[in-house]
Amino acid sequence: MSDQRIPSHPEEESPLGFEHENLEGWIPTLASEDEIRAVLEKAFDYRGDLTITLKSGEKIEGYLYDRKLGRTLGDSLARVMPKDKPGRKNIRYSEIAALAFTGKDTAAGKSFDAWVKKYQEKKAAGETNIGIDADPLD
Repeated sequence: MSDQRIPSHPEEESPLGFEHENLEGWIPTLASEDEIRAVLEKAFDYRGDLTITLKSGEKIEGYLYDRKLGRTLGDSLARVMPKDKPGRKNIRYSEIAALAFTGKDTAAGKSFDAWVKKYQEKKAAGETNIGIDADPLD
């Protein structure tokens, strides 16, 4: 699968949990049915907004919160919450011309392994009152 991708590491399972693949900024090639299906699976796991360009030329920016897999691309649906409009939109896979991972991925770098490393660094630096508080989203 060829693509224009910002260099990232592959997903790996570590002893302490799942390492999340950094897809932010990725503009994948959607040349075949297999590529479209594979990219939309990654998009479903992505915790940021996407920009979907339809074959009609319309662009939809929003969060892919669900998908329905069918036998064909015409039977498969991406369910998106548009960023600039209330409600939800169903998009047939067969209508998608391009997809870009344009929003900030709120899950990138948030593995338990990364948290433990950060905790150990703070502890080694002599910090006290370090706990299991979540990082701010922004």
